[in-house]
Amino acid sequence: MAHFAKPENALKRADELINVGQKQDALQALHDLITSKRYRAWQKPLEKIMFKYLDLCVDLKRGRFAKDGLIQYRIVCQQVNVSSLEEVIKHFLHLSTEKAEQARSQADALEEALDVDDLEADRKPEDLQLSIVSGEKGKDRSDRELVTPWFKFLWETYRTVLEILRNNSKLEALYAMTAHKAFQFCKQYKRTTEFRRLCEIIRNHLANLNKYRDQRDRPDLSAPESLQLYLDTRFDQLKVATELGLWQEAFRSVEDIYGLMCMVKKTPKSSLLMVYYSKLTEIFWISSSHLYHAYAWLKLFSLQKNFNKNLSQKDLQLIASSVVLAALSVPPFDRAQSASHMELENEKERNLRMANLIGFNLEPKFEGRDMLSRSALLSERVSRGVLSCASQEVKDLFHVLEHEFHPLDLGSKIQPLLEKISKSGGKLSSAPSLPEVQLSQYVPSLEKLATLRLLQQVSKIYQTIRIESLSQLVPFFEFSAVEKISVDAVKNNFVAMKVDHMKGVVIFGNLGIESDGLKDHLAVFAESLNKVRAMLYPVPSKASKIGGIVPNLAETVEKEHKRLLARKSIIEKRKEDQERQQLEMEREEEQKRLKLQKLTEEAEQKRLAAELLERRKQRILREIEEKELEEAQALLEDTEKRMKKGKKKTLLDGEKVTKQTVMERALTEQLKERQEMEKKLQKLAKTMDYLERAKREEAAPLIEAAYQRRLVEEREFYEREQQREVELSRERHESDLKEKNRLSRMLEFKETFQGEVISRRQAEFDKIRTEREERISQMIRARKQERDIKRKQLYYLTIEEERIRKLQEEEEARKREEAEKRKKQEAEHKAKLDEIAEKQRQRERELEEKEKKRREELLKGTDAPPTRPAEPTAAPAAAAAQPAAAPAQGSGKYVPKFKRQTAEVSAPTQTPPAADSDRWGNRGPPPADDHWGSNRGGPSQKPDRWVPGSRGGDRPSGGDAWRSGEERRSPFGSSRPRPAQR
Repeated sequence: MAHFAKPENALKRADELINVGQKQDALQALHDLITSKRYRAWQKPLEKIMFKYLDLCVDLKRGRFAKDGLIQYRIVCQQVNVSSLEEVIKHFLHLSTEKAEQARSQADALEEALDVDDLEADRKPEDLQLSIVSGEKGKDRSDRELVTPWFKFLWETYRTVLEILRNNSKLEALYAMTAHKAFQFCKQYKRTTEFRRLCEIIRNHLANLNKYRDQRDRPDLSAPESLQLYLDTRFDQLKVATELGLWQEAFRSVEDIYGLMCMVKKTPKSSLLMVYYSKLTEIFWISSSHLYHAYAWLKLFSLQKNFNKNLSQKDLQLIASSVVLAALSVPPFDRAQSASHMELENEKERNLRMANLIGFNLEPKFEGRDMLSRSALLSERVSRGVLSCASQEVKDLFHVLEHEFHPLDLGSKIQPLLEKISKSGGKLSSAPSLPEVQLSQYVPSLEKLATLRLLQQVSKIYQTIRIESLSQLVPFFEFSAVEKISVDAVKNNFVAMKVDHMKGVVIFGNLGIESDGLKDHLAVFAESLNKVRAMLYPVPSKASKIGGIVPNLAETVEKEHKRLLARKSIIEKRKEDQERQQLEMEREEEQKRLKLQKLTEEAEQKRLAAELLERRKQRILREIEEKELEEAQALLEDTEKRMKKGKKKTLLDGEKVTKQTVMERALTEQLKERQEMEKKLQKLAKTMDYLERAKREEAAPLIEAAYQRRLVEEREFYEREQQREVELSRERHESDLKEKNRLSRMLEFKETFQGEVISRRQAEFDKIRTEREERISQMIRARKQERDIKRKQLYYLTIEEERIRKLQEEEEARKREEAEKRKKQEAEHKAKLDEIAEKQRQRERELEEKEKKRREELLKGTDAPPTRPAEPTAAPAAAAAQPAAAPAQGSGKYVPKFKRQTAEVSAPTQTPPAADSDRWGNRGPPPADDHWGSNRGGPSQKPDRWVPGSRGGDRPSGGDAWRSGEERRSPFGSSRPRPAQR
């Protein structure tokens, strides 16, 4: 860590490091200076150091360094010069934003450069492979490589600045500006995740501000300026949230605004409230809270009507229509009737939060829907005169849906009204908080409401109706949609109906046990029982009837008396009810009269106020006229004073004098005077012209004479001065000669001294030059030796590498040759083996044929006496000679003729004895262990091929040569002997 006596030295050191390309070291040097405890007092050079420090942080994308430096600088200048901190932070924000924009423009330019017709011609193979493997486009990769790092740094910059300024009362405006820039960054580049984090950061800052109230520089929210800044920030947050479509975050922003208003207990300006309620309408509509959406529209209508003086009649009508349609879009039944207890509690808490946002203080212990309901909402709209400001089609729709009874043609009456409403709407010119109002968004809800009203009215006049007829009455939906709507209505006890698809009808009315229709059935059943009773117990005759009545007369009289008393009490009760109703009617009439009287008094007061206002206006106008008359008289007098007596113009008595007429006459007089004055000036100018010309004609000869006299005087003066200068020059020359003669005696000493000095300096120069040449020569020799050493080392390394490379190449060539030779030998050996096997098989076939022929001959020979006794012996000898020559022939090599003859000669010596031949010839086939036999047919089977080295029986003469060779696996799967190498 370097220590600097002055901060300027650190700045110079940083500049030097930057010039040689060591920006990281320069940043570290400035960081050590800023974080040092030696420079805790603010001074002007520190501001320049901070500018340079932030430039390096932005260039190197060191957000952490920038944050540490800003925190330290805030500590230094918080109490001394806060404006310096503000300038530094603004510079930091400007640099980060500029770098991000440059990266964005660079990426766009790169994308435009890549936008070509022939991609295969202009793009590199590596780029094509990378795009295929990664699945990204060129713009995505350029954004990730160029834009994303700078956007991350810019986002980190915003977070750093907000963190530094969060509890600084002197920089509240900069905090609000930074938050606004961060909101615009999220809005411009659609950064929804960063926007949520930003809202959470600002929300935590406000919470900590209220939690820690004992901080020294804490902003005071009770101040109007601070409150306005915080509200403006929250409203910007709300607008950006709605534009990005983050409705959950928008609702939380609205809650933040409401909490801030409750915290300071002060109502914001009407313009902000209009924005607040307009955003609430959007949020409640998206969340399907139609009741609170309608109440928010009502609040917005009241604000626009009372505080927006520029509101036009067309815009007022459109807003009122939206208010009425929003109220009609509220479902006519409560959806929470069939909900569970947990759902009811959650719904109650949700309604409480939304009602508080609108401005209704609901107690959580009571039901919120008792105060906020659809009926109360409609009555309030009528009482506030909203319906009177709405358009005619909206009024007609309201009356048809709420007050009229048209069960059969309700759909046909409503459909043209809905078509007109769907085409209404547009931009509002006089309401900036409501840029656009579209009534078409309410059409689906109104169609659903019309369907519910139609089902309700049809249920009152029909008990059963066909599905086709009901579908014709509802032109908005298919019957499947009507059925879904009816299910929801039945679930919430709005309509009692049942759909029977088997019969194709819709049944209205409650079919339960406690239905109203059950009373009629009970009455019919009672009448039937009375008839049965009359049939079982007929009525007696008149005499008997009187006889039956007389004994019970007292009881009958008592019952009749009680009935009369009860009737009297009922009559009195009815009288009391009638009197009570009469009193209530009188009270209502009195209230109406008082209300009418109050309205009359208010109208009279308004009329009196209007008359008073009119009289005041008349009085003000008279005062203005009198004042203008006085001013006109004063102007007239002033004009008359300025006018000449001969041109004075008097005014008539009956002529009306005003300020305007007097001013016009005064202007006319002034114009005339100006014209006369211009004429006089032209005449005077002409006179002055003549006079000046005459004066110049007279003065011309006098000026020429004076000029000639001046020439003579100046020539004389020049000659005198020239003579005086010559004399002075002569005197100076003489004095210089005397001085030269005086100093000439010291010339030798001067030359001697000069020679000594020159010789001494020449010696010093020669010495220094010699030393320098020796030093240079030493350096040259040292460098030459180093170069020689390096050259030798490089040569040795090159030779060694070449030798190793050649060895490796020779080794590889040798290995390749050996491999090729091995492959060639194996191929040759395999071919030889195949050839030997083929010859062996051919020879075996020939031997088998010969053996077969021999057997046949032997079999024939047993029947006839032998004529040549030597033939049986010769045949075995020939047979033995054949195998003896077989190895030589099957080896695949050339065998000389004399060797073949030797083999043929030596073969008879190894023939079996004569006894065997006789036994062979007498008994027919050879024994089973003979290796030359065949396995085909008969008890005397022989092997298919010759097996060398077998121990049973006699071996052929060439068996030793086959056994002496190395055994190797044959390509036919059996182990065969390898012929001996010769």
